[in-house]
Amino acid sequence: MKTDLCDLLGIDLPIIQAPMGSASCPALASAVSNAGGLGMLALSWTKPDAVRRDIRETRDLTQRPFGINLVLDWPQEERLAICLEERVPVISFFFGNALPFVEQIHSAGALVAVTVGSATEARAAAAGGVDFVVAQGWEAGGHVAGQVATLPLVRAVVTAVAPTPVVAAGGVADGPGLAAALVLGASGAWMGTRFMASQEAAIHPRFREMLLASKETDTVYTQLFDVGWPGRPHRVLRNETVSAWEAAGKPPSGQRPGEGDLIGTSESRGPIVRYQSTTPPADATGDIEALSLFAGQSVGILRKEQPAADIVREIAEGAEDALRRWSQTQ
Repeated sequence: MKTDLCDLLGIDLPIIQAPMGSASCPALASAVSNAGGLGMLALSWTKPDAVRRDIRETRDLTQRPFGINLVLDWPQEERLAICLEERVPVISFFFGNALPFVEQIHSAGALVAVTVGSATEARAAAAGGVDFVVAQGWEAGGHVAGQVATLPLVRAVVTAVAPTPVVAAGGVADGPGLAAALVLGASGAWMGTRFMASQEAAIHPRFREMLLASKETDTVYTQLFDVGWPGRPHRVLRNETVSAWEAAGKPPSGQRPGEGDLIGTSESRGPIVRYQSTTPPADATGDIEALSLFAGQSVGILRKEQPAADIVREIAEGAEDALRRWSQTQ
């Protein structure tokens, strides 16, 4: 199962746990890394002292490589500096222009990844010196970089940037999915929805139950949950908030039903209003089912809550079996 991505990152398996916003945490990232993949922390909105704390907590739990994701819709210079001071080995960026940071990161001895939604973006990233590219198809849960499906996007990006390693994201949640990504020419897969169902993911139990009960047809691609993060498309489970907005004729912000209503609260996240871009945290109370339930189209593959390490092993074994069966047909 080793690929050039594994050699680059110093990992055993070409499996990366997507950052997953506030659902990521040291327990999850370290569990994935300890199992041979690459765990990731999403620290874009974390206060600087907490950034350092989370990195150190993760390092206390694993001696293996892990990464940090930063969204460039917000200034990230201070957080990036802390990551490099703490010698985080992998820095990934989403949205915005990551290229001005590449030299700084390389000088600190770390690797750079950029998520893209097109071959044009991938070429620019590779030309700018990034170490690997994440090709995110629109099947992905959470915020989405483009509008191209994973299968054609991965092929286009692999062709555009070879030999730069490409990681497939969006719709990959099991072993056959990883095997398919490798056959397409990707060097690994980036998975969020599958790890949302892990025991370690920092999400509300009711949200996890809803993920496990959902079908592949139960998600919607929208810009609806924009409070705190406007103007960026995302994929969520269809819920009462989505249905009420659609029934009202999909009115714009400022005219949406229940806009501004307080529908939840959390000790860790504070008050939560309708249409807020917030993954339901474990300590939330209120109308959990009405919140932004980020999930990708691979949600229909989920069957049970599992430790993250078991998920990594199951995916790796399933991919090996799928590739073995495929090779026997040739």
